[in-house]
Amino acid sequence: MGCCSGRCTLIFISSLQLICVLERQIFDFLGYQWAPILANFLHIVTVIFGLFGTIQFRQRYVIRYAIWMVLWVTWNVFVICFYLEVGGLAKDTDLIMTFNISMHRSWWMENGPGCAVATITDTPEWVPEDHRYIYIRGCLLEYQYIEVAHSSLQVILALLGFVYACYVIKIVAEEEDSFDFIGGFDSYGYQGPQKTSHLQLQPMYMLHR
Repeated sequence: MGCCSGRCTLIFISSLQLICVLERQIFDFLGYQWAPILANFLHIVTVIFGLFGTIQFRQRYVIRYAIWMVLWVTWNVFVICFYLEVGGLAKDTDLIMTFNISMHRSWWMENGPGCAVATITDTPEWVPEDHRYIYIRGCLLEYQYIEVAHSSLQVILALLGFVYACYVIKIVAEEEDSFDFIGGFDSYGYQGPQKTSHLQLQPMYMLHR
C-alpha cells in the first residue's frame, strides 16, 4: 500500500509532535519540573511507537497512540488550568509540578523575554540556604502565558493526531479485510492436489457350460 495522504499527514504530525515535545522537555529539565518531565517522556515513547505503527501498518500501535492522545489532551488542559489558576488551582503550588521536591518554578519565570532578575539580599527565614530570593520585573510576557502557549500547541497537535490516527486505523482495517477477501489468509481457499487412482477396472466375463 502506498503512502496515502492521511497516513503521510499523520507521519508529519507525529514528527512535529516529537520536535515540539523535545523542545518542551529541555526547558522543563532546566526548571526541574518533574511532573511535566515524566509526562513528556511517556509522550515521546508513545509517539515513537505510533510513528512506527503508521509506517509499518501496525494497527495496534496506532490505536495505542490514539488512546494516548486523549490522555495527553487531558493533561495539557490541566496544565493550562493550573497556570491560569482556574478552578481553585494555584500556579505557585510545589506539589503538582515538582512533586514537592524543590521550590523551582518554570524556567521561563526568570528567563522570559525582557525579564530582569534582581537578587534580594535580605531573605526571609523560610527561604532555604541554597535558594535565592529574587525579584523579577520587566517581562514582556509572563511565564504562565508561555507555558499555556506550549500546552495549547500540544492540544492542537494531539487533536489533529487523534483524528488522523482514527483515519489510518480505518484504512489499515479496510486493507486487511480486502486482503482476507481475496484469499490472503483464507485457509479454505486452497485445496491440495487430489490423488487419482491408476488402477483401471477390466470387464469380467463368465462362461456357462
